[in-house]
Amino acid sequence: MGVGFDRIEDLDACLPRDVFRRDPLPWPAAFLTGKAFLAYRRRGGSRTAPLPDFYIGAHAAVAGFTLVTRDPRRYPTCFPKLRLISPEA
Repeated sequence: MGVGFDRIEDLDACLPRDVFRRDPLPWPAAFLTGKAFLAYRRRGGSRTAPLPDFYIGAHAAVAGFTLVTRDPRRYPTCFPKLRLISPEA
């Protein structure tokens, strides 16, 4: 998300804390990210797959969140218990 902004203050202004929740990445989610990404690569997954998608999916899975995404393709395989909201789901 931050790559479209030159300064963190600009990102903060676009996504105010009183509207958007910001949670630190839980340690179990970091571990799950590595495992999910490794399994994805072993199944022949692309090296160009953005690793942040795996962090987001793992965080949502560990925290019990429902993930809103426009690209639901990888999530069910990598995080089978993750609930998704998507135009394609």
